[in-house]
Amino acid sequence: MTQRMTATEFLSSHHKGTTKGKKTRPNKFGAKKTTVDGITFDSEHEAKRYRELKTLERAGLISDLSLQVIIPLIGANGEQLRGESGRKLTYRADFKYCDDGKTIIEDAKGTKTKDYLLKKSILAAQGIEIVEV
Repeated sequence: MTQRMTATEFLSSHHKGTTKGKKTRPNKFGAKKTTVDGITFDSEHEAKRYRELKTLERAGLISDLSLQVIIPLIGANGEQLRGESGRKLTYRADFKYCDDGKTIIEDAKGTKTKDYLLKKSILAAQGIEIVEV
């Protein structure tokens, strides 16, 4: 005779990790959330890049470091693009900073999804380049 699992046992065996008491699924790309300076990053790679940029900022080599900067996606007609639901479309960049007077938009990328590649193309048409690290 097979042994039966309770719903709680099933859920705990299928959901690894917790966030503030809530069960969470592992990241589909294998990224592990990492906290640095009280800030939780989506991946160890992104957290490492943050540490590097903070070091550069402290040394005075870059300035105005910002995290999770929202950039509107603008269409050819000059209006902000909207999704099927009518919501305005945006891109959330991991980092934005000033390097020698030039604004840099940077993304700590592991897997390049179709959504990311599409948004990157739209931003390129707007004259905004994303630096991938």
